[in-house]
Amino acid sequence: MLTEQAAVHVNQVLTSADRGRADGLVAGFDEGYLRGRANVIVNRERPAFPVRQKRVLYVGSGKGFPYSPIDEAITTTLRDLTSELIVATPSDSIPQLAALHTPDLVLALDGLELPTDYIDAVRAMGIPTAIWFTDDPYYTDMTVAISPHYDYVFTLERNCLEPYRAAGSPNVHYLPFAAYTDHYRPTLIQSPIRRNLGFIGSAYWNRVHFLRPVMPALAEQGLMINGIWWDRLPEFSQYADRIELGKWMGPVETAEVYSGTKIVLNLHRSPFEEDVNHNGAGILAASPNPRTFEISACATLQLVDARDDLATFYTPGVEIETFSTADELVDKVRFYLTHEKERREIALRALDRTLRDHTYANRLNDMLTVIFG
Repeated sequence: MLTEQAAVHVNQVLTSADRGRADGLVAGFDEGYLRGRANVIVNRERPAFPVRQKRVLYVGSGKGFPYSPIDEAITTTLRDLTSELIVATPSDSIPQLAALHTPDLVLALDGLELPTDYIDAVRAMGIPTAIWFTDDPYYTDMTVAISPHYDYVFTLERNCLEPYRAAGSPNVHYLPFAAYTDHYRPTLIQSPIRRNLGFIGSAYWNRVHFLRPVMPALAEQGLMINGIWWDRLPEFSQYADRIELGKWMGPVETAEVYSGTKIVLNLHRSPFEEDVNHNGAGILAASPNPRTFEISACATLQLVDARDDLATFYTPGVEIETFSTADELVDKVRFYLTHEKERREIALRALDRTLRDHTYANRLNDMLTVIFG
């Protein structure tokens, strides 16, 4: 016969095993439910955008990664929205290509590698030109100078509208980037990546200073970081097992990490770090970064520092979650890691809103409407 002490021990072991089995069943159900709902949202039929009978000459950034995925998103989408697309680089003779193909529009991304005399020559042919700036307001010292050479200027930062107009650009429009769903999408089967909390991005100093006081609390919740410069963190050695230092991930791998992470942090960079920015006018940043849309497209809960224009795109507390202080960030991480249903529903609503309103097809259709009516 078992002694009383041994019986208690056996009961505790069985109880722990039963509890673990029950927790595993719940976690499996939650994961399957999330993936199933995401699959329904991804495959939902959505209205198609018109195909315009226009020929577009697109000039990519010429900068390689990380700009090349944006070039891919734009070129792939434009092929679906126009009758013909010609793709070029800043090193090509753009005036010769324009004379050869007589496009209805020459569109440039970024434009810092593209000689402005090329654009002037194209405009002299009577061909409309447009530019989509990629990094506002961080490099406006340079972009404001080239903006008047284009007929249409598109910026992803609301606060850059007036500086471009003041520089002499006649048609300036607010057009943020979006999610390219060939890259950013949820994993529709159980993800091989299992993280509670993650951040992917460079260690700009504002991020280091913001996160440093709460790193112990976030590490307790399972924080994992991928990115460059994180050895700037004075306590880096304490968190080295949680930081994959110096790794640049492509968009597909990034999306897989987002999709397999319960909560993804999004902390915007500062427009005032002089060693990496060229923003002598001190233009504030009000608009969400491209990561905002990309994370939301992966059916994961996003915790983002609240920018003024964020609510234009997602409803806080419904489709996205925000924080203003480091303590608020920690509190919300703890809440959502213990409230799976609430976390899951916000993540799914973010996915649905993104696929409905924040794809490159949405954005480029808006651009073409501005230019061609």
